[in-house]
Amino acid sequence: MCGIVGYTGHKNAYPIIIGGLERLEYRGYDSAGIALLNGDLNVYKKKGKVDDLKKSLTHAKLDGNTGIGHTRWATHGEPNDINAHPHYSNNKDLVIVHNGIIENYNAIKQDLINKGYQFESQTDTEVLVSFIEDIQKNTQASLEESVRFALQKVIGAYAIVVMSKNSPQTLIAARKGSPLVIGVGKDEGEYFIASDATPIIEYTNEVIYLDDLEIAVIRDGNLTIKNLDSTIKTPYIHTLEMSLEAIEKGGYPYFMLKEIFEQPKSVTNSLRGRVNADEGTLTLGGLSEYMNRLLTADRIIILGCGTSWHAGLVAEYLFEEYARIPVEVEYASEFRYRNPIIKENDVIIAISQSGETADTLAAIELAKSKGAKIFGVCNVVGASIPRMTDAGVYIHAGPEIGVASTKAFTGQLSVLTMMALMIAHKKGIIAESEFREILTELELIPQKIQKALEVSDKIEKIASKFKDATNFLYLGRGNNFPVALEGALKLKEISYIHAEGYPAAEMKHGPIALIDKEMPVVFIAPQDGIYEKIVSNIQEVKARAGKVIAIVTEGEKNIKEMADYTIEIPATHQMLTPLLSVIPLQLLSYYIAIMRGCDVDKPRNLAKSVTVE
Repeated sequence: MCGIVGYTGHKNAYPIIIGGLERLEYRGYDSAGIALLNGDLNVYKKKGKVDDLKKSLTHAKLDGNTGIGHTRWATHGEPNDINAHPHYSNNKDLVIVHNGIIENYNAIKQDLINKGYQFESQTDTEVLVSFIEDIQKNTQASLEESVRFALQKVIGAYAIVVMSKNSPQTLIAARKGSPLVIGVGKDEGEYFIASDATPIIEYTNEVIYLDDLEIAVIRDGNLTIKNLDSTIKTPYIHTLEMSLEAIEKGGYPYFMLKEIFEQPKSVTNSLRGRVNADEGTLTLGGLSEYMNRLLTADRIIILGCGTSWHAGLVAEYLFEEYARIPVEVEYASEFRYRNPIIKENDVIIAISQSGETADTLAAIELAKSKGAKIFGVCNVVGASIPRMTDAGVYIHAGPEIGVASTKAFTGQLSVLTMMALMIAHKKGIIAESEFREILTELELIPQKIQKALEVSDKIEKIASKFKDATNFLYLGRGNNFPVALEGALKLKEISYIHAEGYPAAEMKHGPIALIDKEMPVVFIAPQDGIYEKIVSNIQEVKARAGKVIAIVTEGEKNIKEMADYTIEIPATHQMLTPLLSVIPLQLLSYYIAIMRGCDVDKPRNLAKSVTVE
């Protein structure tokens, strides 16, 4: 979950590293630090955000052409200056930055203490770098060999970069279970290292994605990649399609607001080249090789975490109703610790914005070990999940920097909707007329999202009425029940208000006890096949003096007379309403959080890509 940056070349490393840390700060912002090699090996680190680190460097020695940096999301040890990365080895000859968790660090630490080693921090990372030092000292092995031997002994996940005072212009990087990207600079002998491509795109669009159990050795302008058995690997250089503009705020005060308003464009990109309503065609090229496997599946198991899990819940309704395939939606974090029953004709769909979610990756490994066919739905091209799965579909939402996912959710919904619709059509379950109707509506969804965004001023005014609330309920039915969960999650994530989502009918089975005049209740109430049922649920809340905020279809009149506040969304096919009903909920959470003085891009205790268990 932490962010790593490294550079070696002919430029001054400091501005590249500090700028890279600013771009990676969504991965963790408990503390930050840098190490620069300029004859001496100097480490500077600070609790807080990258800006706090920059302010502390007024008198620091910041020259040098090789360096590493880190922005931290704390696992071992509280956020403070000492626990911040980079970490020195005991003799101060080595420094390391690390993303991940070394599970057996305590046993290694005790052994090193018995040998006389001392530790300043509470981190597993300081143990790892001193372990490398100990191996080097006792075996006279090279730094590269010492790193390799250490990694063969540790248990857990890691992305690391190691630098040595005695090896100028040398960086050694390795990964297992945590992402790491090598950027090939435009200047000869220039290389960049980062947790993802966002710090690199400013300097190069050519990258190498390290695979698990690979080590990259950059020495004197040359790059060699090996596995842990020292076999040399031939790297594949990817050309990034990401633009620098895509990772800038573009005039918006926060990335989250920018990404909410980008959704007409991001959903268009998800649909582009796939949906053609005029010709009545729907094509997902990434699934073509395994289409028969999907068509004959006895069951689909969907894996995800957080927002991706909510997208999977929406997909459960769609696959079952339209494709007539039984679906189970699993928390990836729980799936991996059960002994799940996976049959020969089951299909796994793994959903992840980043493609690096640790629990989802581990769940995929478990499913593969049982012989399952695995399909991915992912946003980041070249990430671990697309490389691990048999086939899949990119959502093409573009970089999502805000920690609270918005456009990735609607991108995931777009792809999952297309998958369900395509299977239903190929199986002959859905009538051709309804198939074409839904395709037409899919093509209209981006402009309908745009229309839903145009009432943001009204949503901001509603937010001002509830910014001091301490609890919220979100209620929906059918495929809008998962949207209620997503709305509650967004509010919790960025405003720190306690919120819960429920199926509206379940309110009577417990949550109704919470309702009084202080309780805001958000209903997702489009005019669909269960509209009358949710009207009854609204009446039950009003009878108990609850404050009702209702998301309704444009032109609706009955609920407007009952609700305290209504927000309209355009009418669409029932299958597609989650793509529209979630938009007001994103804006409501955003405005409430801003009014409470919260940093919506960097909510406390959270990070964008959860790459540790």
